[in-house]
Amino acid sequence: MSDRKLESIVGCLLGTAVGDALGLPYERLSRNRIYKSYTPIRGHSLILNKGMISDDTEHTCMVAQSLIVSGGDATKFAHYLAWRLRFWLLGFPAGIGLATLKSTLRLLIGFTPQESGVNSAGNGAAMRSSIIGVCYGDNPPKLLSLVKASTIITHNNPKAELGAIAVAVAAYLASRQSLVTPQNYYQTLQKFIVNPATELPRSETVVFLKIMEKACMSAEKQESGVAFAAKLANNDGISSYMYDTVSTVIQVWLRNQDSYSEGIREIIYLGGDTDTTAAILGGIIGASVGITGIPRKWLDDILEFPRSINWLKSLGETLARACKTKTPQPALPLNIYLIPLRNIIFLATILFHAFYRLLPPY
Repeated sequence: MSDRKLESIVGCLLGTAVGDALGLPYERLSRNRIYKSYTPIRGHSLILNKGMISDDTEHTCMVAQSLIVSGGDATKFAHYLAWRLRFWLLGFPAGIGLATLKSTLRLLIGFTPQESGVNSAGNGAAMRSSIIGVCYGDNPPKLLSLVKASTIITHNNPKAELGAIAVAVAAYLASRQSLVTPQNYYQTLQKFIVNPATELPRSETVVFLKIMEKACMSAEKQESGVAFAAKLANNDGISSYMYDTVSTVIQVWLRNQDSYSEGIREIIYLGGDTDTTAAILGGIIGASVGITGIPRKWLDDILEFPRSINWLKSLGETLARACKTKTPQPALPLNIYLIPLRNIIFLATILFHAFYRLLPPY
């Protein structure tokens, strides 16, 4: 495997984590509230100028681990991801999306990965699909089968799968390190979506492609993220609806492909589901710029355990080896006994921010 592939995998994982941590303090805030209440985003602001990751990064890590131990086989991948989701829920993570909570509970009581998903068009599948695109974008049938397996385990609505494919394709193109034109992205996405392996309703794919075409045209005109969000009626912040999230992320990415910091700042200032939008965008741009393109201070100021920055680097290296050999590899060890303690600290921090938001300006 080339050094470039390794750099893209590690960059995608770290880019996801940093975007997630930077966006988390602003989650669910309106655009106006962010502008009124906060100074310009220069670094982390969750706790003592440090950051922590949320479920967006945790899910990406679980996907990466499942890719490692499955060797890219979609059936085995779904099996391993299901077990990781079960154990993840038993650690009592904070801030779980409703669809993810319902589907993971269904896994716990015996539903299979093919039956556990619920009818939701939320962001859960998109937030964890970038790494699949980086690893398997050059093999469309495999990418599509893995994205589908990752999606239906929590979200069985076709909109969720379409959004996850769009993110995976963007990460794949970004990992090639050449500038991606809006037209090139749209044409590549179209080829992936109309692939017979998707088995998605034609009526839904037509609607989705029209939305993504608008995002690409907006990026080509160099419209701001604010202007594009206004066209989606997301004036107070980007919603958790898959089509709103993915189209906005792609629009911002196409205009900020070589600037991780500028792209992350812009997507956070749009408000709404900021940890997820910044995590998805961070994973895509990170796949292009690698670890050297992510501000060093933003990496150093993430206060995390056991999924530390060094652990994430090792995870990327292990995944790169698995992709190179195309055979199952042992998962990277993770100290699961520290997870409950970490989640208690995380919950306390989130509750502090919830009370802080009750202060003026409302």
